[in-house]
This record gives sequence, C-alpha cells and structure tokens, in this order.
Amino acid sequence: MSTHTATIAKELNLKTFQVDNCIALHKDGSTVPFITRYRKEMTGELDEMQVRAVIERHTYLENLEQRRCEILESVESQGKLSDELRQAILKCQRLVDLEDLYLPFRPKKRTRATMARERGLEPVATAILKGESTDTDFLQKFVNPEQEVPDTDAALAGGLDIIAETIAEEAAIRNRVRHVLSAEGILECKKRRLAPDDSPYTMYYEYSERLRDIPPHRILAMNRAEQEDCIRIKLTTDLEALELQLKDMVLRRYPDAIQSLISLALRDSIKRLIMPSLETELRSEKNQQAHEHAVKVFGENLRNLLLTPPVPAKAIIGIDPAYRTGCKVVVVNRYGDLLDHATIYPVPPRNDYDGATKILQGIIATHDVEIIAIGNGTASAETEAFISDFISSQKKKLQYLIVNEAGASVYSVSEVAQQEFPDHDATVRGAVSIARRVQDPLAELVKIDPRSIGVGQYQHDINQNFLSAKLQEIVESAVNYVGVNINTASASLLRFVSGVNATVAKNIVEYRRSIGQFTNRKELLKVPRLGEQTFVQCAGFIRIPESTDFLDNTGVHPESYPTVQKLLSAVGLTPEEAQSHLSLKVNRKLESLARELDCGLPTLRDIVEDITKPGRDPRSEMEKPILRSAQLSFSDITEGQVFEGVVRNVVDFGAFIDIGLKNDGLVHISELSERFVKNPHEVVAVGNRVKVRVLGVDEKRQRLSLSMRQVHE
Repeated sequence: MSTHTATIAKELNLKTFQVDNCIALHKDGSTVPFITRYRKEMTGELDEMQVRAVIERHTYLENLEQRRCEILESVESQGKLSDELRQAILKCQRLVDLEDLYLPFRPKKRTRATMARERGLEPVATAILKGESTDTDFLQKFVNPEQEVPDTDAALAGGLDIIAETIAEEAAIRNRVRHVLSAEGILECKKRRLAPDDSPYTMYYEYSERLRDIPPHRILAMNRAEQEDCIRIKLTTDLEALELQLKDMVLRRYPDAIQSLISLALRDSIKRLIMPSLETELRSEKNQQAHEHAVKVFGENLRNLLLTPPVPAKAIIGIDPAYRTGCKVVVVNRYGDLLDHATIYPVPPRNDYDGATKILQGIIATHDVEIIAIGNGTASAETEAFISDFISSQKKKLQYLIVNEAGASVYSVSEVAQQEFPDHDATVRGAVSIARRVQDPLAELVKIDPRSIGVGQYQHDINQNFLSAKLQEIVESAVNYVGVNINTASASLLRFVSGVNATVAKNIVEYRRSIGQFTNRKELLKVPRLGEQTFVQCAGFIRIPESTDFLDNTGVHPESYPTVQKLLSAVGLTPEEAQSHLSLKVNRKLESLARELDCGLPTLRDIVEDITKPGRDPRSEMEKPILRSAQLSFSDITEGQVFEGVVRNVVDFGAFIDIGLKNDGLVHISELSERFVKNPHEVVAVGNRVKVRVLGVDEKRQRLSLSMRQVHE
C-alpha cells in the first residue's frame, strides 16, 4: 500500500483498494486507457478522469515528500532544526506551506537585512523586539563608517530592516496576508501612458475586480493586455486594516517590543517584502487555475472534434481556396489515397468560372465524386459561392461542406506530410488534409499538433508544455476509445495506441508493408521492439477486420479469449450466432455466468457488448456534419430567422455556431438555454447540431448574434 493511499482516497472519495491498484498498475507501466478499459475489477470501474486524478495526486504527494526531506536535511545541516519546526514541516500537506516554513532558512541573495547583519546590527533588532533602550548612546556603539554605518540613523534603519525581513518570513504572518488577499484582494488594472486608445483591451484600462471572483478567461485576457504593455496590474487591499491585524500578531509574539518602531518595520515589511511576494504567488496561482481551466475547455472541444463521425463516400474533393495562386483541388478515394489534383481560378482576380467548371466536371465524372470539402480560410466565401452555383447546374447529386482548415498548413510542411506525398508540394498536401478531415477526422487530425487545431481559448497564452501534455492525453483517450484498424492506420495514428510509441508505430507500418496485411492480433508480436508488455497494453485497442477470428475485430482483449470460448459453450452459440443472439441468451444471467466463468462482472458485460457489435465505431452514434447544396449569405439573413447549425467552438462566454456563413455566429452563454447556464459545456459540445434563432445581424463587421432560446420553426 502506498503511504499516500488513505489521503488520496479521502480527498477523491474513493476506496483504498481503488487508489492502491491504480497506483500499482501505473507504476507497472500500464496506460490510463488500458487501466480504465481492461482492469475494471481492480479499479472498481473508475473512469479515465478518476484514474488520472489518482495518478496526478499521487505524483504531487510524492514530490511533496521529496521536497520535505530536502528541507529537513537543509535545516538540520544548519543546526536550526528544533522539534517544533520538525513537527510543523512533517504536518505540511501543501508545497506552499512547506516553502513558507523553509523561507527563513533558505539560502538568500544579499538583502538589506543580510547586509545589516554583516554590519553587526543584529543587536539593534534584538533590542527593539525586547523593548530595551535604543537611545542615541546605545546606537552610537554601532556607528562604523567603514562598514557603511555612518550615523545612528543608519544603525537604527539596519535594525528595522532585520525586523522587517523577520516579519516577512514568519509563516503565520504570510498565511494571514495570503488569506486576506485571497478573500478580499482587488486586482486593479490601469492604462499605460503609451497604450493605444483603440486596442482590444480598452475595457481593462480602468478596471478592478475582487481576485477570487475573476473568471479564468478574464485572467488570461488581462495577462495578455499586460504582456502587450497596454495595462499595469496591481493586487491591492485595505493596507491600514491589514497592518492593524499583523501588528497585533507581532506584538503577541514580541509583547515587550517598542511599538512605534515595530509599526515602522511592519509598514516597510508589508509594502516592500510581503505584498510583492504574495502578489506574485497569488497571481501565479490564479494564472495556473486559469491555464488548467483553459486546457480543460480546449480538451473537451478537441475530444468532441476528434470524435466527429466520418462521412463515408466513394470519393471526396478537397479544395484549399486562394485568390492569386488559385484554388488547389484534390480527389481522394475512400481510403484517403490521392487520385488526382488540379488548380482552378473561380475567384478574383481571374474569376474563371468556365475553366473551373470544366475541370471539376471532368474530375467528378472520372472519380464518381459525391462530396466536396472546402477549407474555411482565405477566399472560402467566394469559393463556396462558385461551388454552390456549380452544384445547382449539375445533374449528379452533389453536396458540400465547409471544413475548419486550422492546422492544415502546419501539416502540409510537416515531415509526416512529406513522407506521405514526397512528389507533391505543400498546397496539394493541405488540400488532401481538408478532404481527409471529412472522411476520418480522427485519423487525419492526429497528424497535427493539437495546439494548431482551432478549438481552444487563449491557447497561446497558456504554459505550452502543460498544454501539450494534457492535449496528448486527450488524443490518446480518443484514439483508444474508437480503436484502430491496424491494416489502414498511419504511424501518426498508431503512436497514440495504448503502449505504442513512435518507434513501434513506425515498425508496425513497415512490417505491415512487408507482409501485406495483419491477419490476427498475435502477429503483432513479430513486429520489432513490440514485446509482450506492449502487446498486453495495445492488443485490445487494435482492430483487424480481415482476421479469421471475429474477436480480433472487437474490443475483447486476447487475454479474455478463453473466457469467450467458455461463454459461448455455456450458452450453446456459435460465434456467428452470438453476434445476433448472445444478449438475449445472457439477459438476467450475467452475475451467475460471471461466477461460473470466474470472470469479473464488468469484464463480462463488456465482452457481451463487444461480441454483439464487432467492428463498431462509437463515432457513428454521434451527430454527423451538415452537408449543404446552396450557399447562405449575410444579405439572406434577418432577425428572427431559425437555422440549423453545427457547434464549432465552445468557450467560457458561449458557443460559436456555423450556419453556413464564412464567419461563425456567437450564442452568448445567456442565450444557450432557458435555464441559468454556468458552464456552456453543460449545454453544447463541438460537433453538435443545434437550432438557433438570429438575434442580430452586423453586416458591416460580418458578425451574427444567435440564440438557442425560444427557437421555433
């Protein structure tokens, strides 16, 4: 049992066995998707979020313990570790409290107090704290021009500097100020003298709000304004009231101290040492909370985007619009292979409608195209207008959709893209990415750094290492939730499979190329550097439709194959019959069967579900993208109209909805529902199809205000 088990179990409201097993499995090298999916009996069916919370909290407490040992060793080496201090250090459950206790003993840079001590002025501070005489005769003893103490005023000032630092390093004092600032502190924003009057941050030029009440997105906006030298930010509170509280604490500690001098030292300590230090700490803490919240929002949006259902089609045209250089057109087949490419110029400055029409007609006839995907970047609106007119003039049924091309340019110049299409330039690769995002969003988007996918909020203001690590977890979760067809998956997709790293993913693709295709899961063990442990972690998430064993195309783990054989024997079904009749056969008998088969009930429940739905893609149960055949323009829209749209992004203040215009419309959080909404994710998610009512149209700025309240056809 981990020394932290009881603490984590209490904090997360879990049983100790759940915590212990999560930690043990993680230490043994098991991934979170594997633990969640295939060790349900050991974890008590914890979900991914709970498993990650256990692991993260355990890591924090391990780091806390390591830091505690370092501090104890450091203080003891200085000969200053009293029993009282040792007990206080051992009781700390937060790093910030631990560092507060260590502050007086931490090796310091030269401060005013250390210089005063070097000049022999410690007795002056001691005399003040003990209430002894500090008259001119006493202070004269410490005057020494060679030590930069030219007179008695300098001697007294040095003593006060020592007291000011002593007060600032007192853990109880810091805790009290921290509490006051956390509860009552006001964050004040003031315009900088040279800040432009028309910046995006004008609302913060004269702004103040209680620190604890500021929402995460506003913290990030303030930070950006400060970084761009538009505002200065300061944390304030009622300093007079704070000084009275702290003076009372100091005098309880030093009851005989000279009060007038203590007041001087305390005032200096608050202004020069305590407030700047704790302002930095509390703002950093608030920033960290804002970063975590922004990453959570980004993660939820990213997961929903990755799980967008694929749109099946024999062939899809992908168009990357552009003005001067023309629109790059590509055709990919149902497997994402590039069949053809061309360039058309239906937009300014050429406006070659006839030439573009002729090229498209030829491509569509040759490859039996059904869907056209248009990137939403430069010249997208003009390209959409052309495609809308083109479709209306054709006999063949065609549909189009606008695709968020965020990250396509990043992919087009990446090493992955160059390896896939070494004979084509970046414009072709970008257009292929646009088409593939319709066919299989997950398989295509994993090739792009998640930070480049436009579903975040202030993602460029967040700690990039923290953001990258968390988003990688989201991608890993989505990939393993869906499962991966090992005979079609790219190395970019395979590297997110549980237990598989980039090297093993590349080896899988190379081995597949050498044998043609995998025919069963056991063949994975022949892949270089894919050992038994990796096989255990990844096998259940691999799908092989071509296998002679239908279980290889399900989520049943190979370790459970013997259980499946016993189950089918017990109910008298063949594998083919089981796919249709197993659920009825085992209905209301799962618990007794689990005992008979010596199998955990959660695992048996999953086995039954997987057997009855081989090859199931969970994305198929989600809302599909909207396909269009005609363009919508701002001039067509009036207040009160109702449209069906797709949620493109969810942020703290609302959701952006694509109803077919170049720019998405905004549904403010207050318009998301008839009820009060605290978090927009409670109501909508990226990819949702929703009905919206037009509240306002700003044609000049191309902005649209929408509502999901009182929506009637």
